[in-house]
Amino acid sequence: MASIFSKIIAGEIPAYKIAENEKHIAFLDAFPIVKGHTLVVPKKESDKIFELSQEEYSELMNYTYKIAQAIGKALPCLRVGIAVQGLEVPHVHVHLIPMNSPQDMVFSNKIQLTPEEFTEIQNQIKSFL
Repeated sequence: MASIFSKIIAGEIPAYKIAENEKHIAFLDAFPIVKGHTLVVPKKESDKIFELSQEEYSELMNYTYKIAQAIGKALPCLRVGIAVQGLEVPHVHVHLIPMNSPQDMVFSNKIQLTPEEFTEIQNQIKSFL
């Protein structure tokens, strides 16, 4: 069965997309821990990040770097944190989290945003790509 991320990639489930190329997609996390919490996902479905080839891993990190740079310019934060957990969805994904304190990386602290807030954040980040 395809992961929820594969369904987003296929356009079967809507998402607030930030960027996309032939191998990767970046979109806002539907259940963010802070405003601007973004996921970067390889389109090729793989469960574990270290199951990727070195080339696939490097390409993912290079794409993640580009997105993180845009987030850092678009949103007020001291830094952009990065995390790879992968236990909730069996599809490799990198979390990019605008941080102003260590508590901004606590994954149990979910926030709710309106569709308008998601769209505003999406447009802010996209404007720096």
